[in-house]
Amino acid sequence: MRVMAQVGMVMNLDKCIGCHTCSVTCKQTWTNRRGVEYVWFNNVETRPGVGYPRGYEDQEKWEGGWVRGRNGKLKLRAGGRLKKLAQIFSNPRLPGLDDYYEPWTYDYDNLINSPVIDTVPVARPKSMITGKDMKIRWSANWDDDLGGAPETAPKDPMLKGIEDQVSFEFQSAFMFYLPRICEHCLNPSCVASCPSGAMYKRSEDGIVLVDQDACRGWRMCVSGCPYKKVYFNHRSGKAEKCTLCYPRLEAGQPTVCAETCVGRLRYIGLFLYDADRVLEAASVPNEQDLYQAQLSVLLDPNDPAIIEQARHDGIAEDWIEAAQKSPVYKLAKEYKVALPLHPEYRTMPMVWYIPPLSPIVDALSRSGHDAEDHRNMFGAIDTLRIPLGYLANLMTAGDTTVIRDVLAKLAAMRSYMRDYNLGRDFDESIPESVGMDGESLYEMYRLLAVAKYEDRYVIPTAHKEIAARLDESLPGCSVDFEEMPGGPVSVVGETRVTPVAIESFHLTRERARADKQADLEKEM
Repeated sequence: MRVMAQVGMVMNLDKCIGCHTCSVTCKQTWTNRRGVEYVWFNNVETRPGVGYPRGYEDQEKWEGGWVRGRNGKLKLRAGGRLKKLAQIFSNPRLPGLDDYYEPWTYDYDNLINSPVIDTVPVARPKSMITGKDMKIRWSANWDDDLGGAPETAPKDPMLKGIEDQVSFEFQSAFMFYLPRICEHCLNPSCVASCPSGAMYKRSEDGIVLVDQDACRGWRMCVSGCPYKKVYFNHRSGKAEKCTLCYPRLEAGQPTVCAETCVGRLRYIGLFLYDADRVLEAASVPNEQDLYQAQLSVLLDPNDPAIIEQARHDGIAEDWIEAAQKSPVYKLAKEYKVALPLHPEYRTMPMVWYIPPLSPIVDALSRSGHDAEDHRNMFGAIDTLRIPLGYLANLMTAGDTTVIRDVLAKLAAMRSYMRDYNLGRDFDESIPESVGMDGESLYEMYRLLAVAKYEDRYVIPTAHKEIAARLDESLPGCSVDFEEMPGGPVSVVGETRVTPVAIESFHLTRERARADKQADLEKEM
């Protein structure tokens, strides 16, 4: 057993209102510059829909992620070293600008400086790539609020196999929002796809980053990522991706997207996991077993044996304590209501999602039934307006049993807490019906509904004693093995040292301390 720490995130889709605040603040912080005009490290998709880039989940087309070979070993869907070297100067599996969208601005100067005329002046859309007038035909949120659904939603890859359950007629249409960032996977295929070894997974916290000095712009990482969350900067010629705002995390602050989330739907914390079992878990034969296999890799931070091994493997004491208080561990492993996105890609994603439940309550209310009675809610789960099959295709490789169990727990929580809010005695048969006890169900409610800032974000700060490792760490991955690139030695034979600047850590830490001091002074 080799215990490692991984920063993870959970998003409660039942609370996302699709306001795109997270996208805008991330854009302003990380990609508001030349060369990445089309890039959104964080985007919010309306589902059903084809997403951003268009149809990114169609791995028959893009060949992202891993597949299990006949010998039981994992291999990149896009091929190994020889195939990559053969295509290194002409990568055929790249989304084009039409798949992302051609970014635009408007001719605001015409509005401001237009002379007095009989008609109202207009601001024509102009391409941010060519500077010429253009007609807007696609964007990163073209399907927003089902705006493009009649034309594009039927092409959603997640509808495969459940077409007969879905209708896009207004009366029976359904939708929910899906915020997406880089998954910072335990078994990242982007890292294994990089010929120059520029992509690496930090051993301290599991964040996947790109060494800009080592990147040669081959763009194999773009093809290898099944979530298409690696982008190419056409100005610098380098790959870029979500950094999970690691300078903020090192100072104990949440990511920008989480900090500014209007719905307070994001949770950040630590997982402890067994790095020696990641490859085994990612290689299970049945895709529907991948979720349980991933759960088995996550370790109990309260187990004395795990604590002792974590100390032996160099995990700091305050990081162990943070893992014990971690909201993401509770939601994913203890309560089992958070699910990974597309486990069938075998990348072991570490951004988890709680599926939406609201349509059950709405449908029951309209039909004249008591929408908060657990007996009615349990019976309505199989008749969701959002088909169970659709949610299962997103989060459990098509296993509707797991989705049904999660939704039953969320329904039980609502029904159980209704008695509390109405001053009644708790009905202990409700938590028992979903395999939980009353105390656990109540704690889950507090975490999902009324958790304070410090309960939603349990982020230990970086340590001075590991600053040298943060500053100069070898690229690597928790599941490096000889057959795949991405380890310390790359395809082209380079062994590179990857610098990660530590100055941002000190600056962010001082700013955080200044904010806390100002808050204390206000209280006094």
